[in-house]
Amino acid sequence: MIKPDPTLTLPATIGRTHFVGIGGAGMSGIARLFLQAGHTVTGSDVRESANIAALRELGATITIGHDAANVGDADTLVVTSALWQENPEYQYALAQRIPVLHRSQALKWLIADKRLVSVAGAHGKTTSTGMIITGLLGIGQDPSFVNGGVIEALGSSSAFGADDLFVIEADESDGSFLLYDTAVALITNVDPDHLDHYGSLDAFRQAFVDFASAARELVVISSDDPGAVDVTKHLAHSRVVTFGEAEDADVRVHSIVTDGPVSFALSYRGADYSTTLRVPGRHNAVNAAGAFAVLTGLGFEPQASLDAIAAFAGTQRRFELHGIVRGVSVYDDYAHHPTEVAAALSAARTVVGDGRIIAVHQPHLYSRTRLFAAEFADVLETYADETVVLDVYGAREDPEPGVTGALVADRFRDPSKVAFVADWQAAADHTAEIAREGDFVITLGCGDVYRIVPQLLESLRNADG
Repeated sequence: MIKPDPTLTLPATIGRTHFVGIGGAGMSGIARLFLQAGHTVTGSDVRESANIAALRELGATITIGHDAANVGDADTLVVTSALWQENPEYQYALAQRIPVLHRSQALKWLIADKRLVSVAGAHGKTTSTGMIITGLLGIGQDPSFVNGGVIEALGSSSAFGADDLFVIEADESDGSFLLYDTAVALITNVDPDHLDHYGSLDAFRQAFVDFASAARELVVISSDDPGAVDVTKHLAHSRVVTFGEAEDADVRVHSIVTDGPVSFALSYRGADYSTTLRVPGRHNAVNAAGAFAVLTGLGFEPQASLDAIAAFAGTQRRFELHGIVRGVSVYDDYAHHPTEVAAALSAARTVVGDGRIIAVHQPHLYSRTRLFAAEFADVLETYADETVVLDVYGAREDPEPGVTGALVADRFRDPSKVAFVADWQAAADHTAEIAREGDFVITLGCGDVYRIVPQLLESLRNADG
C-alpha cells in the first residue's frame, strides 16, 4: 500500500503525467481532468476496461501490463494506494527521481484555489457526491467534480466546470481526505472500516474529527450513525448541520415510502419539502437529505435543490441492472461493508416483489474479511434469500492463512442458505441452477466481482436449455 506523504510540497508544474493503475474509478476520473486541462497523459493497468477505452478516446496512451518502460519520458508519476510497493513503474520513478504523487495529491493540484465540497464516510460517498453534483447542475450551477463512479445521466465521473465550486468524493481509507483544503465537508457516516490503516477505532474517528474541524465554511454530518454522532460531540466548528431520521436532526427525513423508488419528506427550518427519487432504498432518502443540507447550506433554495437532487438516476456499480434472462434480473453493486450490503439488499427487497434475492458476495481484503466475517454473514443471511460466497479479493494485501470466503459462509446460522464456491464458473452455474423467474441476482463487492456478471448471464441462458 502506497500512502500519500502529507509533508510533500506540490510542484508548480506537473508536465507529462503517467498514471499507474489508470483504469480505476478514482484514477480514471483524475486522468480525464488532466486530459481536459491539456496535459499529455500516459498510463498502465492490468486489464482493458471501459474506463481505459474512454481515456484513449480522449487522447491518453495506455499500456496493459506494468513495466518500467511504460513510464517513458513522463515528468510526474501518479499512483494509487492499491498499488504494490514492488510495482516496476513506481520503483523506476523512484530510481530516476521522477516526482511521485499520490492520486489525492494530483487531485489537490488540480483543485488549486477552487471552493471545495468534500464528501467522506465509510459508505454512501459515491451516491451522495453524485446527488450533490446532479443537484447543482439541476439548479443551473456548473461545478467541477470527481466522483468515485460514473454518474449515469452524465456518462462521466469527472469534469471541469466554470463555477468556483469543486465537488469530490474524498477517500478516508488511507487518510488522504485530510490533505484537502475543504470548504464544505459532508460526512455520511463513520462506520468502522479501514482499521488496517488506522490501527484502532479511536484513530479512525479522530481522523473524521480532524477532517470536519478543518472545513472552512460548513460541516454536514449524519444524525443517525453512532460514529458520526460521536464525531459531532468532539466538534467545535461554528456551523454544523445534521441530517437523518433522528428527531433532533437539522434536516429530518420522515414519511419514507420504499415501495419502488423511494419517496419521503424533509423537515428543515420549520417547513416540509417532499419528493420521490429515481433510485430505490431507504438509505437513498438519507443520502438525499445530506445532499440537500449541502445545497441549502451553500445558499440555494430548498425545494428547487430537492427537486434537482431527485433527478439523480444512479451511478455505475450501484444497484446497476446488467440484464434479464429467464425472468431473472442480474444486478451489480459496489457494496463491500456490512452496512452497505444491508442497504443494497434492503433496496432490492423494495422492488423485487414476490421474487427472491440471491446475493453473490466477493469479500474484499483479508483484514476486512477476518474482522467482519460474522457481520457479513448476518446481513447476508438476514437480507438475502440465498447467498453464494466467492473467495477473497485481496487487492493491496497479502493472503492471510485461513482467511477465505469460507470464513463468511461458515458463520451462517442456516448452512442451507449459503454456498462457498471459489471457482467462478461453478459459482455462476450454481447461481443459475437455484434462480427462478422473478428473482434478483446481485453481485456485491468493490473488487472485480462485476466481471462474473457475463458468466452469470450465460449460465442463466444455458440453464434455460
